[in-house]
Amino acid sequence: MSSESFEKKPPALDQAKLMDQIDSEKTELKKLEPGQTRLDQTKKYLIDFSWGVAKAASGTALGITMISSSILAGGAVGLAISFRNLPDVRILRSYVPSETNYIYDVKGRLLTSLHGEANREIIPLEKISPDLKRAVIAIEDSNFYEHRGINFSSVGRAVLANYRSGGVSEGASTITMQLVKNLFLTTERTLTRKLAEAVLAIRVEQVFTKDEILEIYLNNIYWGHNNYGVQTAAESYFNKSATDLNLAESTVMAGLIQAPEQYSPFISYKATKNRQSSVVDRMATLGWIPSEEVAKTKKEPLLVGKPTAWKASRLPSITEAVAAELVKIFGKERVLKGGLRVQTTVDMNFQRMAEKSVTDSHRMLRSWGVKVDQVALAAVDPRTHFVKALVGGVNYKESQFNRAIESRRQPGSSFKPFAYYAALVSGKYTPSTVVDDAPVKYRVPKGWYRPQNYGGKKDLLGKMSFKESLIQSRNIPIVKVSKQIGLDKIIRICRELGIESPLQPVLSLPLGSIGVSPLEMAGAFATFASNGWHSKPTLILQVTDSRGNILLDNQPKPKKILDPWATATLTTMMKEVITNEKGTGKDANIGRPAAGKTGTTSSERDVWFVGYVPQLATAVWVGNDNYESLGKGISGGKHAAPVWRNFMLKALKDEPVKYFPAASNFPRP
Repeated sequence: MSSESFEKKPPALDQAKLMDQIDSEKTELKKLEPGQTRLDQTKKYLIDFSWGVAKAASGTALGITMISSSILAGGAVGLAISFRNLPDVRILRSYVPSETNYIYDVKGRLLTSLHGEANREIIPLEKISPDLKRAVIAIEDSNFYEHRGINFSSVGRAVLANYRSGGVSEGASTITMQLVKNLFLTTERTLTRKLAEAVLAIRVEQVFTKDEILEIYLNNIYWGHNNYGVQTAAESYFNKSATDLNLAESTVMAGLIQAPEQYSPFISYKATKNRQSSVVDRMATLGWIPSEEVAKTKKEPLLVGKPTAWKASRLPSITEAVAAELVKIFGKERVLKGGLRVQTTVDMNFQRMAEKSVTDSHRMLRSWGVKVDQVALAAVDPRTHFVKALVGGVNYKESQFNRAIESRRQPGSSFKPFAYYAALVSGKYTPSTVVDDAPVKYRVPKGWYRPQNYGGKKDLLGKMSFKESLIQSRNIPIVKVSKQIGLDKIIRICRELGIESPLQPVLSLPLGSIGVSPLEMAGAFATFASNGWHSKPTLILQVTDSRGNILLDNQPKPKKILDPWATATLTTMMKEVITNEKGTGKDANIGRPAAGKTGTTSSERDVWFVGYVPQLATAVWVGNDNYESLGKGISGGKHAAPVWRNFMLKALKDEPVKYFPAASNFPRP
């Protein structure tokens, strides 16, 4: 109620007549009880409510005035309107409050939490500390288990206290009334809102048990510092679950409800202890704790935690990528409010190793005189297509742009394996097929297209095997081959391999003239590594709701999409990119069977190395965000391959050596 309700002197009333009218209403309602409707029952409670106010007010003009204004005047018109327009409290049966989402690494270690304004985790009533339940009821509504939504005697006391103070000095809200106010109503302090609160409280008590009401209440109220609900509040204030709170901690928590920030131990430990003392004294007065516990509880020091609502992620580049993937699957609102439990495919220690490897390699490249600002890396397990590492740049604090998934840069010759596979699977080419590394030109819409090798117009080798053209990364032969087998076929294969970036059937396509992301390249090469078995790369292993129900299960469901002979043959050819003396990727040699391809774009703006072993496929990109040249003579073989090598040596340290299947094991297309 607003203080304005008490500023004018109430008019004189015939008190006896009004009391008779109330008694008459009660008598009539008693006659309806055998076939009583909820509206009738609610009306009965409101008459009881008015009688309680009058009785507490000892028949004063104030008491009678409050009854007349709130029940007789407001009741006749206001209740009729209220019953028609107030929300149906039965929706609480299906009400799901916003909850915090939690993201874990593959071993179950918490990486971060995602939420909007409300940081909340739902916990069943039976798992909440008994001390906390008693403390909250004691200080907020000690008659909670006795009333039916409205505590009549408390209303009377509040009316008198507010009248004497000339304002709103004391409330009379029960836990049920607080709940409906938080969920259904505004916070304005008016008689109309208070009447609606009373009506809704009665309705809630008709539909729900006391334990159900208390559980909803404890999981919804605000506890300070963006913590909504008792579980996240307990974790924030005391680094423990609400299940494990002791009496001292419970009385602090209960005291916070009235003014969370004012009594927060993060703001004023003294104010916290003073408020705690009030709660302890109330519990002692009620006889809910033994006298010997009073002083002990007040003196017990508090091991205070720290705010957790906006805690930084332990792997920000991973959790941001996961959040983006969740939004695509579940929608933005569900991600912010859905109470999701997300297990990622990434091991926290492995990711940190990858980040350090990229940082160290960047430092190494700079020491070599390479004008490089950024390095990005993506690693995928070919057996599952689970993402194992994503490093979006050299320093996340300086730049949050994740180049491993968000940046599309020209892959240069590292794109050639898609064209080579298309040629092999066509049945028209084998590793020994002769191709001609000689000048050629093609009519295009704006003139002529003349592909050139890395060394320029004079860099020509003439007749050579199909395999040698890949090992030495010759441009002219693969353009000729791609034109002969069809550029659309190459694009179709890229789509099957999961490359979603825009692709155009232009003659320069096999030379990597289009932009792709490191993750797209790692995922596609992972399918080569698995000899043609493909799944969509993902950062998410499983998603459940807060009750453990599985919402998304990304257990591997690979499909055979590539021809095994063509794939095994391509892998054999790419192994020699690393092991052959003339191979462009000699600096990627890790001392075990591995296959890969270098990539260098014109003007040395982007250099790549993408390679794999049976257990891991990794793409490395080196370049500058402003597309400036890395420097004359910079190449994927000399400057990206060493970065790949440094990472793979660490990544495979505890992995056994495995071998690729031989092409001779499969029939040729």
